[in-house]
Amino acid sequence: MMTKFKHIAPRALLIGTASLFATIAAAPTFAQTAEPAAQAVKPRAGAVPAPARQQGEGVGPFRKMVIRGVTLIDGSGAPPRGPVDVVVENNMITSIEAAGTPGLAMVDGRAPRDADYELDAAGMFMLPGFIDMHVHGSSDDKAPDLSYSYKLWLAHGITSVRGVDLAPFETSLSERGRSARNEIVAPRIFAYHRPGQGDGWTGGLTNTPTKAREWVRWAAKAGIDGIKLGADANQPPEVLEAIYDEAAKQNIGTVAHLSQIGVARMDAKHAGVAGLGSVTHFYGHFESLLKNGPVQDWNPDYNFMDEQHRFADVANLYRESFEPGSDEWKAYLQSQKENGVTFDPTMTIYAASRDLMHARNADWHARYTMPQLWNFFQSSRENHGSYFFDWTTEKEVRWRNFYKKFMALVNDYKNIGGRVTTGSDSGFIFKTYGFGLIEEMELLQEAGFNPSQVIQAATLNGALTLYEPKGIVAPPIGTVRVGKLADMVLVKENPMQNFKTLYGTGALRLNEQTQKLERVGGVSYTIKDGIVYDAKKLLADVADMVKSEKRRMGMPEDGVPLP
Repeated sequence: MMTKFKHIAPRALLIGTASLFATIAAAPTFAQTAEPAAQAVKPRAGAVPAPARQQGEGVGPFRKMVIRGVTLIDGSGAPPRGPVDVVVENNMITSIEAAGTPGLAMVDGRAPRDADYELDAAGMFMLPGFIDMHVHGSSDDKAPDLSYSYKLWLAHGITSVRGVDLAPFETSLSERGRSARNEIVAPRIFAYHRPGQGDGWTGGLTNTPTKAREWVRWAAKAGIDGIKLGADANQPPEVLEAIYDEAAKQNIGTVAHLSQIGVARMDAKHAGVAGLGSVTHFYGHFESLLKNGPVQDWNPDYNFMDEQHRFADVANLYRESFEPGSDEWKAYLQSQKENGVTFDPTMTIYAASRDLMHARNADWHARYTMPQLWNFFQSSRENHGSYFFDWTTEKEVRWRNFYKKFMALVNDYKNIGGRVTTGSDSGFIFKTYGFGLIEEMELLQEAGFNPSQVIQAATLNGALTLYEPKGIVAPPIGTVRVGKLADMVLVKENPMQNFKTLYGTGALRLNEQTQKLERVGGVSYTIKDGIVYDAKKLLADVADMVKSEKRRMGMPEDGVPLP
């Protein structure tokens, strides 16, 4: 059924003045260059702030808005129900009332009748805004500015992101404030940063417990929401323990990528005991379950700074670790649950390792992957995550076996009551912003989550994880309930029937009348802070941005060049 707007007593939008995209240096071309000598990957680039929100980019918020006749999937794990009318006043859900009986015509003349804005959502589905718990914004070597990633996130129903980090320290905090004031078209931003970051920090390396605590107190005062840990050479166990402890005192969260450099001394189990909030990726889990002690059996020629070694050999953990269902396996999961650790698996970001051809040829690259980003994805000794120097069937098989075990771990954790969230880490390894989170939802279903559990992971579980460190046990987002903020997603296809319909490119379906394939789905509307964004328009904006960059770089507008 066609969605219709009824616009009553329009109100002026409070939108900042228009600004032009910042000028950037010409990006590298797609031409293949000679491979440089092996070296560490280059430092992460900076980021250009998004332009101000302009007239026509979203409508609202309104004194009163009604979304009529929708089927509600509220994110709590409750089954779908509808039709219902959802009333939003400014940025607050104030009423959810039955609009009729399934199978019968909806009741005419339903209250309220004094809305400024109505949306006929009969036949549609409403969900809470999705939460991506592991993001990096589109840096200036991947796109002209941060609006590229912002619009792709919103176009996929992502209304909140945990930046780890989103952008350099000061930029992240500034963009978080601009988003909160709706001066830019962007999701709600939670700013997590690594120890020592921030131009205002003058204390040097945070490589002792004392220095680490000083930085945590300084960063908390500066306003960060949490800390991203890496367990690198400057973060031995005593420093990590100090950070976890001080972060809890300052009411800010913690998330760790327990890298190979430090995981032998601080694996995920010990980090959980020390107070870590979230484990992101898979690092640290299987090192906690090694059958032959706490150190992985590195190949003799292994070099961490050679990224093909780093990412190919991590899949060996599947054969070095205890099996699912073993006493050791169960004890590890129980320990993490008792310590309240959240698993943020981000399976999507490494999915190319088990099927490179699939990732390289995804439907969305031709239209929505920025040319600079596509260039970044290509095999390179310099670009982080571009590690497919000589990717073989044998390596993919190892990764497929590893994923079976990783998925079993995540599903078993969910089954004993552990919390699992959704994160994408897009912008690397052939993952384009927004699309990556939908793939993560598909991968959770592959792991054994039922569709309701997937949606709960992508909504309520993320909200709980973001707000609990702040001392807020009932987060204002994550569910569609009376009293919550108006962060919502409207879709025409039932996502519980097929998560593929959430991709911006939709899903293919045979039309039985015409016997031709059609694309169906995609998010219709994303509502953030009571502002209604047309998701299709956001995607069109991104497509225009991509074409503009291709023209600027002297490249064909259609498609992407394959190696």
